Amino acid sequence: MHTAQSESPGGPRYGDHVDLRDGRFYGPVSLGASHPQPAGGPEVLSALPAAPVGFTGREAELAALLRGLRPPDGTAAPGPARPWAVTGLGGIGKTALALRAAHAARDAGWFSGGVLFLDLAGYDDAAVSPARAVASLLYALGVGSAHLPSEEVDQHALYLSRLATLADQGRRVLLLFDNVREPGQLPPLLPGSGAHRVVFTSRESHPSLPVRELSLGPLCPSDSSALIAEALHGDDRLEREADSVGELTVLCGHMPLALQIAAALLRHHRSRGRVASLVEELRSGHRPTGTLRGPGVDQYGRPLALAPVFEASMRRLTAGRARAMCLLAQIACADYDTDTAAVVTGLPASETLDVLDDLACAHLVTRDQPGDEGRERWHLHGLVRSYACARAATDPELVAAARTARARVRRHYGRQAAECARHMPSPVHDPSPDAVRRREAALAWFDGEHANLVAAVLWPEDDEPEARVGLALSLAGYLRWRRFFEDWIAVGRAARPLARRLGDERAEAAVCNQLGSALSRGGAAGEAIEPLTRAAHLFRRVGDPTGEGMAWNNLGLAQRRSGDPGLALATHTRARGRFRELGDRWNEGRAQHNIGLALDAGGHHAEAAAAFVLACELHRDHDRIYHGDSLSSLGWALYATGRTDEAIVALQEALRIRREYDNWYATGLTGSNLTLALEAAGRSAEAAEARAAADEACARAGTRAIVYGHHH
Repeated sequence: MHTAQSESPGGPRYGDHVDLRDGRFYGPVSLGASHPQPAGGPEVLSALPAAPVGFTGREAELAALLRGLRPPDGTAAPGPARPWAVTGLGGIGKTALALRAAHAARDAGWFSGGVLFLDLAGYDDAAVSPARAVASLLYALGVGSAHLPSEEVDQHALYLSRLATLADQGRRVLLLFDNVREPGQLPPLLPGSGAHRVVFTSRESHPSLPVRELSLGPLCPSDSSALIAEALHGDDRLEREADSVGELTVLCGHMPLALQIAAALLRHHRSRGRVASLVEELRSGHRPTGTLRGPGVDQYGRPLALAPVFEASMRRLTAGRARAMCLLAQIACADYDTDTAAVVTGLPASETLDVLDDLACAHLVTRDQPGDEGRERWHLHGLVRSYACARAATDPELVAAARTARARVRRHYGRQAAECARHMPSPVHDPSPDAVRRREAALAWFDGEHANLVAAVLWPEDDEPEARVGLALSLAGYLRWRRFFEDWIAVGRAARPLARRLGDERAEAAVCNQLGSALSRGGAAGEAIEPLTRAAHLFRRVGDPTGEGMAWNNLGLAQRRSGDPGLALATHTRARGRFRELGDRWNEGRAQHNIGLALDAGGHHAEAAAAFVLACELHRDHDRIYHGDSLSSLGWALYATGRTDEAIVALQEALRIRREYDNWYATGLTGSNLTLALEAAGRSAEAAEARAAADEACARAGTRAIVYGHHH
């Protein structure tokens, strides 16, 4: 808005014109001839844009903001009120929340002096300067051009004076400033009186300002679905394609702007556009931020496009920060700890932490609260990652740097995984407190990096086969322990051709053994027989009798699970003989336990119980975890033969051992079988208690139904 004003002969000199091009008001603003102020004080206009249509969720954030805007109850200590900063990634819904709160506060009568809204255009090409903002606000406060001082310092003084007068009259004002970019934009606009309230939005956190920050993240899934439902109200696709709508909200990262754009695209193609078609376009496209560009503008006149929003934030970064951001985006990790981020960027850890802090302040990365292990983690919103990847794809140097960074990260993970794998429960459990602490720390590290470790094996580059095979083998024990069978199978399938390409038969044998074990445990026992047979053959060729026996043991398990317990019994007996020849009592105990499983599967419960007794003896002094497994199986076999009291004793001891370790599936299984034995013995109160404990353990393991029988 640009309004020319002639100099008034008898009034104060103001200059040639009033330039309000950068001031954005929604509501009546007087720009006519100046007039004396009413005796009662200046008239403040209520200049709020319309309330956001289809606002969903944010209940907690809205409640917090309204508590901050509520009039004091008379007991509050006097003093300036801190401004509220609503911050977050561009498109996350900051303005909508601020406007929703402002409308609620105005409708409640909390601001009799009025509510002013000014877009400071911080992320446009020409931001509103503090001086121009003050001049614009003075006009909104009823100060005409004839009364506007010519010097900026005097204008600022008049602005504070007007607000002070309103405060003295008991007329509170809410000042809402949208799109603050620089910290320097805000201080000149803050009222001197603590009676008034200030809310501003920004894509960046401003630690230098004494504000109360309300940082927004993505919507929760249910609120995302509600936003789409509101935007497509009455559209029969909501019901016909409910699953696709849910997937669409995920692909939009539960980001309000992305969801609004998706809804606009669906409205635009109402006659022919299936929700599934947009889902497929977003899923298969290399640049979803390019796909998420809708026709027209939103209710506030802003373009329906994501890429320009992210570009404005990226432009604010220094070259070094922008490069780090693009590198982090190109490494397909779910999130990062600081050490891994340092490996990605190639910077020292302390410098990397500075970079991450800056990116977090820009809300381009999100800092997670440190977990129990005290390690901070950082993650990128999926759409931000996609945008930064597309941006980097146009720069050959960044593409090459990302390839090198992936190799560094894979080697970094390989070293850590190999060290942590040493402290997992197998092959021999050390019950000392130090060993238990090391094992728990190793499990915690694997838990935190699980998705990243699997991804590092599966990254599509066909280089570094040795590192990928080594990482796959280091991961196997953890994936087995946590029962992540799909990941275990995927890792094994990826590593097998790499091991063969290396020409390393020992590595290929180990990979085949792990892949077969994963397939057998993951419900594809028939497919497991080929890689396990291959593993036994390769172990024999390289002169590794222990590996060969272990492959036989796993092959027997696959045969039993495929429905041939007789063949499984012969294979386990062969494995047990090999381990006896080697004097390997630990592996002999495993084979003996598996012989019991094969006998039990064939209906020979009494013989199975005798086999489990031998397994318990072999494991008692060598491995407490497998001792617990054998006791649990013994308890089941005793129950199956009607020796209920003996079964209860064995199962109770097995349960005590299993509770010592973070294996909730096994704990729930044993507890379920103990429940059956207690019910059979007529000990209903104890059975109910065991049932409750088993249900809790199964829930913690993610098992939806209690499974009776052996550990499959």
